[in-house]
Amino acid sequence: MKLHEYQAKGVFADAGIPTPASQLAETADEAVAAADDIGYPVAIKAQVQVGGRGKAGGIELVENADEAREAAERIIGMDLKGLHVDSVLVEEAVDFVNELYIGVTMDRNEGRPVAMVSTKGGVDIEEVAAENPDAIAREHVDPAFGLHPYQARRAVYDAGVDRDVAGDVASVLTTLYSLWDDRDATETEINPLMVTADDEVIAADAVMNIDEDALFRHPDLAEMEDETAGDELEAKANEYGFDYVRLSGNVGIIGNGAGLVMTTLDLVDYYGGEPANFLDIGGGAKAERVANALDMVFSDENVDSVVFNIFGGITRGDEVAKGINAALEQFDEIPKPVVVRLAGTNAEEGMEILNTDLVEVQGTLEDAVQRAVARAEEVDQ
Repeated sequence: MKLHEYQAKGVFADAGIPTPASQLAETADEAVAAADDIGYPVAIKAQVQVGGRGKAGGIELVENADEAREAAERIIGMDLKGLHVDSVLVEEAVDFVNELYIGVTMDRNEGRPVAMVSTKGGVDIEEVAAENPDAIAREHVDPAFGLHPYQARRAVYDAGVDRDVAGDVASVLTTLYSLWDDRDATETEINPLMVTADDEVIAADAVMNIDEDALFRHPDLAEMEDETAGDELEAKANEYGFDYVRLSGNVGIIGNGAGLVMTTLDLVDYYGGEPANFLDIGGGAKAERVANALDMVFSDENVDSVVFNIFGGITRGDEVAKGINAALEQFDEIPKPVVVRLAGTNAEEGMEILNTDLVEVQGTLEDAVQRAVARAEEVDQ
């Protein structure tokens, strides 16, 4: 479960992490009143659970009431990366001289939590990790003992944080890890942690994601869940009972089994395509379930082609074929090219059932992925 920025900042502030004065507003009038109360300049920040709000026009710095009203009227109600903005956080502007990044998450390759610090704050940390991984100092943590003070200090030192604020940054990192551990978080992050000319550190942003399976231990956090905040397709996936993650590419992926879907996703990338989603329909999928999966992928405007990868075990190839036919026959015109690869139980029967006027059939996974990538490229041109 993802917390909104204002919710995460409330949790961080309660734990002793310095945060700017701020108020939530749902109308332009409320935003102006909040800004007048806090004092100008202020930042007007869209409260949606997505990164890159600033670049997408969801954050604006204003100097007076007229600018505050204009910014609030523009941001409230806007569509930001597919999410509707219902509220804004009106926040005291921070006069900073440096921006840092600190965060805690699980390093699945190491099987341990990792605390991270970087002087490259205020930008997409994933880009920093890809382009300049040495710019991020990392300390892996033994969860039995927690983040030792010397580890926090070492991470701050290795990152090259200025000596005048190193102690405060290490303290914030230690608190951030404690929150991650105590509140069953999957991620706690501050980007940027701003450093002022007076050598104060202030959390100008806040990210906190909670393990949904642990919410019963944290009723105060469970009450913060915003059921309307998520992606509409992911909400539909929950209704259908699918394991689904929306990605940024244009090749839709459907498979039965997480490993099979991940393999397909990797192959799409290998052959020069960009995956649009991860969609696992699970084992034993019947025709209705397959039809629902196709309906979901077709609903994604970013998808230009679909690759359907099924290996029959519990799931029978003939049932999958019936589902594909049933889904596609609902359309007067097929909205996206569909490429199918069937193997395993009753795969031959499935191949015979498939309506090849509606789908393209490939004998191997590699051929199916390459064809789907090519069809997506044709649509893009």
